[in-house]
Formats: sequence, C-alpha cells, structure tokens
Amino acid sequence: MSGSGKKIADVAVKASKGIDWDGMAKLLVSDEARKEFANLRRTFEEVNSTFQTKFSQEPEPVNWEYYRKGIGSRVVDMYKQAYDSVEIPKYVDNVTPQYKPKFDALLVELKEAEQKSLKESERLEKEVAEVQELKKKLSTMTANEYFEKHPELKKKFDDEIRNDYWGY
Repeated sequence: MSGSGKKIADVAVKASKGIDWDGMAKLLVSDEARKEFANLRRTFEEVNSTFQTKFSQEPEPVNWEYYRKGIGSRVVDMYKQAYDSVEIPKYVDNVTPQYKPKFDALLVELKEAEQKSLKESERLEKEVAEVQELKKKLSTMTANEYFEKHPELKKKFDDEIRNDYWGY
C-alpha cells in the first residue's frame, strides 16, 4: 500500500474517534436538523469505512513462480518485466492546502455563531420568564403597574391621546 493511502486511513480513524456525535446530537433542536445530522453522520461513517477497507490493505504480491509453472517462463517473464517497469505515482495532496484555510475560517465563524446563538438563547429565556410572570400577574395587574415595566408604551399611548389619534 502506498504511504499516503495509509496516512489517509489513519487520519480518518483518528478523526472518527475525536468526534462526539452524541454530544452534538443533544444540541440539535429541530427535527430537520436532526435529520441532516443523521445524514452527515451516516455519510461520514461510510467514507471512513471505505478509507479503512480500501486504503489500509497492502496489495498481495504477485506469485510469479506459480504462473511460470502453469503458463511458461517466457510469457510470465515478459509480463513481469512490464509489471516491474510500471511506476505507480504517489498521491500528492493538492486539495487539503487549498481548503484547510477555508475550513479553519468556517470553524472560527461557527464558534462566533455559537456564541451569538447562546447569547440569543439566554435573552429569549429571560423573555420567556418575563412573559410567564406577566401571564401569572395579568388578572390582578393594573395599567399603571404594566406601564411601570413598559414606559415606552405609556409614552406612545400618551402621545396618541394628546394628538387625538385613536387608530382609525
């Protein structure tokens, strides 16, 4: 097996061990996200399996003596000479250097989006708590109590009354 194919297989194995699929799955909220995540995981595992099976095995050497006995040494020597003269090119990875910076930039963008999402989630949780509190107090709350929490609405209503604007 070529050294680069083995390296690819080794990297794929290490990458698969470093991924916390269950931890990531717990962070997903929507059914569509879960479906896409399952597709991503299945595809990753298929590619990883392909790397491990196709690229991690050494090819079996040709048993020239076996063929010499059955076919004859002249023909086998001709094929052996042609086989030995063929140079199999080594794989040179030109793709990874091009996409590595893009991938790293996407990781940075992902972290920023994650932080932004966490802040927004925190804000929404506070808003939900406020709405729940308002829901509990709504039946006994006076307009003045409501306007204390929402002074912008009091100003809006006062401006509408002052300008004799009643919404129609």
